[in-house]
Amino acid sequence: MENMTEVKEFILLGLTNVWGLQHFFFILFLMLYLTSLLGNGAIIAVTLAEPRLHTPMYFFLGNLSLMDIFYSTVTVPKMLAGLLLGQQAISFSACLTQLHFFHFLGSSEVILLAVMAYDRYVAICNPLRYMVVMNQQVCLLLAVVTWATGFVHALMHVVMTSRLHFCGPKYVHHFFCDIKPLLHLSCSNTHLNLSLLNIVATCIALLPFIITLLSYVYIISFLFLKVQLQAGRWKAFSTCASHLTVVALLYVPVFFNYTPPSSGSTSKRDMIVTLMYSAVTPALNPLIYTLRNEEVKCALKKVLGRKLVSGKK
Repeated sequence: MENMTEVKEFILLGLTNVWGLQHFFFILFLMLYLTSLLGNGAIIAVTLAEPRLHTPMYFFLGNLSLMDIFYSTVTVPKMLAGLLLGQQAISFSACLTQLHFFHFLGSSEVILLAVMAYDRYVAICNPLRYMVVMNQQVCLLLAVVTWATGFVHALMHVVMTSRLHFCGPKYVHHFFCDIKPLLHLSCSNTHLNLSLLNIVATCIALLPFIITLLSYVYIISFLFLKVQLQAGRWKAFSTCASHLTVVALLYVPVFFNYTPPSSGSTSKRDMIVTLMYSAVTPALNPLIYTLRNEEVKCALKKVLGRKLVSGKK
């Protein structure tokens, strides 16, 4: 691959250059990052340790938690260093690596949410065939396809970006290396890159969204037409509430940031929206699933109880 880059490194300008706000944002996003690590790590540990949670639903939840840990780690530590130490230099190769993993994990998570919606559809609308349809091989295949699709999608953007010519300036008006701010700095023609960003990113977000929407249309129709007992409907809705909340938290900022036509420029609005799904949502997801899910709460209490008992011994 030919690399015509003259700029060897970029300078990330970060969220703000206001001294007081830097310390406030540092504490805020450090707490969110630690919450993401601890919360998602706890969910992964519980789903592995508790046999009752060895089901397709919690297998995919474990994948979601793993993605959230990696997703926030791609951007937040570098952002925290910038808030604490000032503008951060990042090499061109490290910039492309950050871009790759951000879009790899972000697109994988969007697809995984669609897979989780399909899982809920099968569990509620075809409960007798659930373990046959969502058997171990199918779950593993869906997980592999999810991660692989996100990887290929991100790789396409990295390859296209790496072929651009950067001759200065080298200041990135963002807290990490994203596609749009890099395109704004390129000396090359970025029309093809912008077209791919708008078309492919929209498809990656839109197709899983349609699958998620259709799954819940079928679920709601099934519950109102086939389930007569109010208690049965409420129980089914409660198993979907957490997933729907996570879907809303991810899709609202994603559509807000990527589906409008991109001009290649980055604004404060873009950074705020990106912060929502790169730092805030990964911290909220484990709280949403534990606060609304009795099985996860019981499993957490059980695992913590074992730890306390073994600690006393």
